[in-house]
Amino acid sequence: MPVITAVIRAKAGGEAALGAALLDVAAHVAANEPGTLDFFVGRDPADPAVFTTYERFVDRAAMDLHNGSDVVARFFAIAKPLLDGPVTLVIGEEISAKGRPALDA
Repeated sequence: MPVITAVIRAKAGGEAALGAALLDVAAHVAANEPGTLDFFVGRDPADPAVFTTYERFVDRAAMDLHNGSDVVARFFAIAKPLLDGPVTLVIGEEISAKGRPALDA
């Protein structure tokens, strides 16, 4: 199953707006994207300017649908002036999850 991990850093003063924009994406995903199994948003307690997302999809088509969605485009339009550096994206295939056996890597 495809997964994405993103690390996103806000400029000083942009933390609240960036966090709100991420939560808007999460709410949209929960209500409208059955192919997105999970969409987690985290924030570093030691550095509240750093956010992470972890996203799990039923298949590549669901991931592509999410990434090409209006809500993701809107997020990046809002986030662009708030970002402190590039977004780090890691796209992978899940090989293990709690409660499920690990796949052969």
